[in-house]
Amino acid sequence: MRRKVKKNDRGEMQIVAGDPLLCAHATEIAARQKKIEARERQLTGARMGLADFASGHEYFGLHRHGDEWVFREWAPHATSIFLIGDFNGWRMDHEFSLRRLTEGGNWELHLPQAKLKHGDLYKLSVHWPGGHGERIPAYTRRAVQDPNTKLFAAQVWTPAPYQWCVKAFTPSREAPRIYEAHIGMALAEGRVGTFNEFRENILPRVVDAGYNTLQLMAIQEHPYYGSFGYHVSSYFAASSRFGTPEDLKHLIDAAHEAGISVLMDIVHSHAARNEQEGLSRFDGTLYQYFHEGPRGFHWAWDSRCFDYAKPEVLHFLLSNCRYWLDEYHFDGFRFDGVTSMLYLDHGLEKIFTRYADYFGKNVDEDALVYLALANKVVHTVCPAAVTIAEDVSGMPGLAAPREKGGYGFDYRLAMGVPDYWIKLIKETPDGKWPMGNLYYELTNRRADEKTIGYAESHDQALVGDKTLIFRLIDADMYDHMSVFQSNIRVERGIALHKLIRLVTLATAGNGYLNFMGNEFGHPEWIDFPREGNNWSYKYARRQWGLRDDTNLRYRFLAEFDKAMMHLSAEYALFDAQKIRLILEHEENQLLGVERAGLVFLFSFNPEKSFPDYPIDLEPGEYRLILDSDSAAFGGHGRIIAGQTHFTQPTRLLDGSLRHRATVYLPTRTAFVLRRTA
Repeated sequence: MRRKVKKNDRGEMQIVAGDPLLCAHATEIAARQKKIEARERQLTGARMGLADFASGHEYFGLHRHGDEWVFREWAPHATSIFLIGDFNGWRMDHEFSLRRLTEGGNWELHLPQAKLKHGDLYKLSVHWPGGHGERIPAYTRRAVQDPNTKLFAAQVWTPAPYQWCVKAFTPSREAPRIYEAHIGMALAEGRVGTFNEFRENILPRVVDAGYNTLQLMAIQEHPYYGSFGYHVSSYFAASSRFGTPEDLKHLIDAAHEAGISVLMDIVHSHAARNEQEGLSRFDGTLYQYFHEGPRGFHWAWDSRCFDYAKPEVLHFLLSNCRYWLDEYHFDGFRFDGVTSMLYLDHGLEKIFTRYADYFGKNVDEDALVYLALANKVVHTVCPAAVTIAEDVSGMPGLAAPREKGGYGFDYRLAMGVPDYWIKLIKETPDGKWPMGNLYYELTNRRADEKTIGYAESHDQALVGDKTLIFRLIDADMYDHMSVFQSNIRVERGIALHKLIRLVTLATAGNGYLNFMGNEFGHPEWIDFPREGNNWSYKYARRQWGLRDDTNLRYRFLAEFDKAMMHLSAEYALFDAQKIRLILEHEENQLLGVERAGLVFLFSFNPEKSFPDYPIDLEPGEYRLILDSDSAAFGGHGRIIAGQTHFTQPTRLLDGSLRHRATVYLPTRTAFVLRRTA
């Protein structure tokens, strides 16, 4: 017999009250909350706050205290450790030998200040029973790559402290409109871009486009550029290929001056397998930071899997969360690969169709506990911070508060939506798109958790795949995007691209995300330099000239995206959670919703226009405020700008009274109406 759960009888049961299907798992949900609390007590010993515990970066690594350097490392299996580098000819000198402390496998070295200077390169020579190897310290704050050997080394970095222009940034209270970007591939030139170039050339574009949040990828140091930043080696080091730590701080400072929040794509779901650069086999064992045996290897991603049950691993990862907030003034994180963390099979090739999939032996509850603790650290250190979970499984409670039985994320990505758009475009002619199913997929989300909607992700354009616009137009993009010529495939693609993005925005949960360049229909996939493409940067860049060229149609898509951002901000679209379906007609390919006092009308019909189409609305007059068919957005200008529609009372055959406005709905167009009276 299922136990009846009252809404407020126990805090951990509140998410159950909002979803009766969770009632069968109420005991497990409560047990998870107790496990989170127990793990926090284990880590803090009830002697400090969890945020205070998350300060390992202030203890481990290289620090200057007064007139000496202090270096500490955790390596429990090591038998001896030497600091080697420019300062001692890369030799193992007794003077630079670390001594083992009594507690927990920690090692320590004290050196006079004169022994190290700014810019010196260094590593550790770690020895263990039966072997040894050179390692980069786990907590190093800067690692640089040798241009010849391609190997990394840690670097002593002690410039004058960065002077922040915005010392205490207050994020906007608006819902997040996120511009996701990769620093290295942000330039039009075929090379790696820098923090400074992004600040000077790309940040102004983000501001002008109407976004209020910048999400930066590939910030943590990673040996292989082509990993897109997801094979991290040095977790506390900003990637030196983009510039110095001060350059990154300057970029974040400038974003804050412009009123833009900055999130970091943080990768705690797995780690690079590299041993000289990364954490793998750091002290001679494969299980220091990671699971022992096959579970310690992610076979699909060719990477290592953290053991979230180890206190030392939690200390490392929680400290990493705090470090980026304290040191660089990031405003939060998008946690990568959460699905992979949550399940022992990493959720690969799995469709989550039953609530039982979220419970049981396949769930890594230690990972779930870590994510809850990470959210507590982030929100304690920075109460206004934003955390976003990249989870495709739909784990209940992930983006619900701890006090309601959740795990503390502010938002989760609506990952099913971009997947649905790709599937729809690939498998169904646009003249047969199912309006009812489309609306269901766009709005299918947990009512008690906030979501970020998006039409396409960076993943869908990686290594040979296609962006939405390229799927719609294909090779005609190369020769037929001129404003001086007509091409039926180009016109179809541009019209549908606008409809897809606006209907996604109109029905998105609590925020919206766009990947750099997709707003203007960047034509090509992303392919980082690798052996298979002869180490070319041709596709690891963004062609801003396409957007800026007034003779090309890309600018129309950019302007429409800009209009969407301003509309969502002006009318606080995402603050209005009620979305009312007012029109759904499969045969005519029509869809309409009402939200935040706005009426969104979509005609996906490729052939037929509808003059004087009746729309049931609240009584009043409605003014046209956005028209995808406007000439300013590359349309045909079939509708008079700013026109007003008046509802009229209409008596139906059943005697009921409706208020209707008649609207002209041309082929492949979208309108937004605002009630003015």
